[in-house]
Amino acid sequence: MKKKTILVLGGGGYVGCNLVRKLLKKNYQVIVYDLFLYKKNVFTDLLDDENLKLVKGDIRDLNKLETFLENTDIIIHLACISNDPSYELNPNLGKDINFDCFPKLVNKIKKFNIKQFIYASSSSVYGVKEEDSVTEDLKAEPITDYSKFKLECEGILLNESAKFNKTIIRPATVCGYSERQRLDVIVNILTNHAYFNKKIIIHGGDQLRPNIHIDDMSESYIEVIKNAEASNNEIFNVGDENHSVNKLAEMVNSSCPDAKLIKEKVVDQRSYKISSDKIFNKIGFKTKKTISDAINDLVNAFETKTLINTFDDDGYYNIKIIKQNLKSLLND
Repeated sequence: MKKKTILVLGGGGYVGCNLVRKLLKKNYQVIVYDLFLYKKNVFTDLLDDENLKLVKGDIRDLNKLETFLENTDIIIHLACISNDPSYELNPNLGKDINFDCFPKLVNKIKKFNIKQFIYASSSSVYGVKEEDSVTEDLKAEPITDYSKFKLECEGILLNESAKFNKTIIRPATVCGYSERQRLDVIVNILTNHAYFNKKIIIHGGDQLRPNIHIDDMSESYIEVIKNAEASNNEIFNVGDENHSVNKLAEMVNSSCPDAKLIKEKVVDQRSYKISSDKIFNKIGFKTKKTISDAINDLVNAFETKTLINTFDDDGYYNIKIIKQNLKSLLND
């Protein structure tokens, strides 16, 4: 039987490089299409894998991207300028990458025999919700351009009449260790400061934040692939634990007992609790790891010096790398 080929757009990113490794273990052929801005050598341990092809490319370069669509069965679209601060460095660039090229891409792939398209949106499309549990049928009310364009891309994909299967994933905040590490998301931030600075600084603390272990995040894409028909034209929240910032800090403190908890005034008042019941009820996906597992994975990476210079290496921080590469990205 011919192996399925999966094109992972943004496969060199935080989630992408974790997902790619899992796809290879499942014996898929994988094409990673990425600019590799954050870490160029993220796949050095896999260069001899005949099922992996690495392509340095910009998703706005549709002519280059088209050359890899002929034999592709499945597309997983992770590529974007992620999170609001990075997007807001240059909103025109953010719109160009996150939105303007998306309908062109969808139109382009209609010429090929693509069987499934999975798009990584964001749970931020809900905006601020007062409901106890935010489900996919609630009205999306994005409050930033980043999340507004995520929602618009969702609509473009789901309204497309092409025959390939289409699925939207709305992830919670991802945490834990990755070969392309991010240290600018809440659990990872708290753990980094707790381990090295012996401080856990929280602003407010009662705000609820949904999180998910990076391994589970990757597994959710694999389950959608395995259940293509059941996932067709569906939107899935993908999260695990909805904890308050206070609770997250306590969990970090359990793994870093020498750290001191410090409370400061609220800076970010967002508070929401997403429900991931639908993806379980529809295709049986359920998380297997916990946020404490993610914290412990990071602590282990610090202790073994797998992650070093965690405050000085700009590669761990999306906004710093985007800022350094603004000129080249604007010229592309």
